Amino acid sequence: MNGHPVHRLLAASTLGLLATSVVLDLIDLVTGTGAFNLAAWWMLAGGITVGLLSSPWVMADWLRVPRGSRARRIGAMHGSGHAMVILLFAASWWLRTPEAEVPGLAIALSLAGAGTALVTAWLRGAPLSPRGASVYDDAGLGAPGS
Repeated sequence: MNGHPVHRLLAASTLGLLATSVVLDLIDLVTGTGAFNLAAWWMLAGGITVGLLSSPWVMADWLRVPRGSRARRIGAMHGSGHAMVILLFAASWWLRTPEAEVPGLAIALSLAGAGTALVTAWLRGAPLSPRGASVYDDAGLGAPGS
């Protein structure tokens, strides 16, 4: 898709929405006003939805990586990690109501999701992006060092 596959576009949107929910939660904790609960709730809802909608493109990209390659193993860890991220944020969202104070467990789950997202995003970026994975058909992912 002109060097910008749907998978990468949706991933950035997902992570942006979920990260924004964490920032809003932290602002709410510092201010103690409860004014940011509703916005955080909607950011979570949007991030989870976009994350789930991106699944077909994620799988399509991963299936194009050569079997037995290091890139495919890293891609499997990356995808599994991001599934865990969605589950952690979904559990956080499920524990909330937009009008009430956010339970501590919900915030802990969001923070765990954010930490997991950092690790799995690094897994995606460090070894695969320099080779153009999910951008170029001839990214060389079957090479011994990939």
